[in-house]
Amino acid sequence: MKRMSAALLLMWMIAQPAWALTLDEARQQGRVGETLSGYVAARQQDNETQALVKHINEGRRTQYQRLAQQNALTTSDVASIAGQKLVSRAAAGEYVRGINGQWRQK
Repeated sequence: MKRMSAALLLMWMIAQPAWALTLDEARQQGRVGETLSGYVAARQQDNETQALVKHINEGRRTQYQRLAQQNALTTSDVASIAGQKLVSRAAAGEYVRGINGQWRQK
């Protein structure tokens, strides 16, 4: 069941709404990066990037809560599992923040 929920979570993260700046574009431009917390973080502080980060993280939080309830886990546990997967699956050239809090480019 956890595998199925993780697969649904990853499919949801791929299907993002149309924005002036997409998550993929922001990742490729180094404006945002994935974190082990399961949430995307801004590397640039402009309004467009901040709005995208807020929107993405609100959606993720909602999905993490739903998956946590379905699997008798905490939201934090689900976010952490997702964060580990998102960081490990980041594409070459994208930024991730490690356990030391430092950004690194994959």
